[in-house]
Amino acid sequence: MDASSLISRRRLLTAMALSPLLWQMRNAQAATVDPHRIVALEWLPVELLLALGVTPYGIADIPNYKLWVNEPALPDSVIDVGLRTEPNLELLTQMKPSFLVWSAGYGPSAETLAKIAPGRGFAFSDGKKPLAQARHSLVEMAQLIGREPQAQHHLRDYDAFVESLKPRFVMRGERPLLMVTLLDARHMLVFGPNCLFQEMLDTLGVKNAWQGETNFWGSVAVGIDRLAAYKDADVLCFDHGNDPEMRKLMATPLWQAMPFVRANRFQRVPAVWFYGATLSAMHFGRVLDNALGGKA
Repeated sequence: MDASSLISRRRLLTAMALSPLLWQMRNAQAATVDPHRIVALEWLPVELLLALGVTPYGIADIPNYKLWVNEPALPDSVIDVGLRTEPNLELLTQMKPSFLVWSAGYGPSAETLAKIAPGRGFAFSDGKKPLAQARHSLVEMAQLIGREPQAQHHLRDYDAFVESLKPRFVMRGERPLLMVTLLDARHMLVFGPNCLFQEMLDTLGVKNAWQGETNFWGSVAVGIDRLAAYKDADVLCFDHGNDPEMRKLMATPLWQAMPFVRANRFQRVPAVWFYGATLSAMHFGRVLDNALGGKA
């Protein structure tokens, strides 16, 4: 046996010897995280935990969670720990969480949070495929807290759910879908091909009407007047506790002149979190089905 073969054999034997140790180390880490005392400082990791059957000990900004995320609902036992950008660090310290989870690049620095409890940030997207990133993040979260079987079960449920929607859209035809939400009296947020919902649209054969500019998050703020260019599209507008503002806009001559309004192809629909993970995508699927499923 030559020297290179001997080295390769030694590496293989070493890896084989270490693999049980690595498995034990990973599971030991999971065992140290009490799932009942995990605090989520942003709504993406909240969703990852809920998908795994774990209710967070605390989350940031519960009032706005109820307006913008809407589903899944949170139990009353969950503690509000302040703003997502500026959580109450004193309260967090008093709560003694077993683990902190947040969205990467959002809120306090990892160094600041490490003084309170161990933790981990999760990325929303790579700028192209946020749903693929969501599936990966779910598995990573499951490994951290020892919930791998629950992650695989949830992903199978997700895939089966999307398959179940396909027959509802076979008669739809080529009309594209524009997805928006009102920001203020003059601006809408629209969602492009790199948004969380695009992969579901692709699977269901629904074309995204917005092919213009978008940001890393798959959305972009535009003037309301730009929507007038969509002469043959269905438009879904996600509500988020902004009924007075929407009614005021809908009463304007500009809005009444929109082609999709005149063609009765505009619908207001419940809030869906645009920057979430698989649970948000499933909620979107139900909203989409209620609005357009079974229709030509």
